[in-house]
Amino acid sequence: MNTLIQLSKIFSDKNRLLIITLLLRDKALCVCEICDTLELSQPLVSRHLKQMKEAGVLEAAKEKKWVIYTLTTMPHPFLQTLLNELQKEVSNLPTIITCNKN
Repeated sequence: MNTLIQLSKIFSDKNRLLIITLLLRDKALCVCEICDTLELSQPLVSRHLKQMKEAGVLEAAKEKKWVIYTLTTMPHPFLQTLLNELQKEVSNLPTIITCNKN
């Protein structure tokens, strides 16, 4: 029951939905790409990413000085249902603004 409550909270915020939908489309993003693309502050995006990681929605991997976020590879069935619905919104997203990770 706690997992369902936690996932419901994650999906109750528009910015978190936008971040998840970006990750559905682009597969892997760093914080600066999410911030720049969605025109959101870095502290806000970092807070959302932390909440989503704790809920098991995201995974993070360090690449040099960047942390790259991806959707979990083993989603809860309820999460997978929600991701399937979000997939329908991918075409409405802004073009990703990439950062220079080299």
